[in-house]
Amino acid sequence: MNQRIYLASRSARRRELLRQIGVGFEMLVLRENPPRGADIDETPHRGESADSYVRRVCLEKAHCAWQRIEQRRLPHMPVLTADTTVCIGEDILGKPDDAQDAARMLRRLSGAEHRVLSAIAIISEGRLESAVSESLVRFCELSETAIRSYVESGESMGKAGAYGIQGRAAAFIPSLHGSYSGVMGLPLFETMQLLDKFKEAVSD
Repeated sequence: MNQRIYLASRSARRRELLRQIGVGFEMLVLRENPPRGADIDETPHRGESADSYVRRVCLEKAHCAWQRIEQRRLPHMPVLTADTTVCIGEDILGKPDDAQDAARMLRRLSGAEHRVLSAIAIISEGRLESAVSESLVRFCELSETAIRSYVESGESMGKAGAYGIQGRAAAFIPSLHGSYSGVMGLPLFETMQLLDKFKEAVSD
């Protein structure tokens, strides 16, 4: 695929996945931390479902990214944004605040099945397309020693649900129904479908 896009994400995993399917991209970084504050407030709204939450945050990222392109007068190319969340029922497990919070999340996931929702959006020239991938992941029973060891590895931090399937946590997962790349943070099937839609629109 020759079309280039902007990737509005800091995630090394998403960069790796785009390269895997041969998509050329440039980084378009949104603010996530102080001192100037984050561009997008990722706090769930009261009563908001996990599905609505992940789609809303992803779409807000898309609109913010396109606004950034206009403000900076950057060349117009499609922008890809994504957001991933882990949930048990409607309880959203976001990125852990610290090691204690990460351990708490892992205890909840231990021996249970949870959903991983990955939303993607592509925006360009006033057009916006989005999709959500849902995967079911089951964790084995985790001992306190396993939880402590995993948290101490540092892999928990910065990841929804306090784990990354592409790392050591793969050993915790006896079954997965859905998209492995979606659990990593960028569902490749849905991503390519949306990119093809934009490519077709340009060629029409």
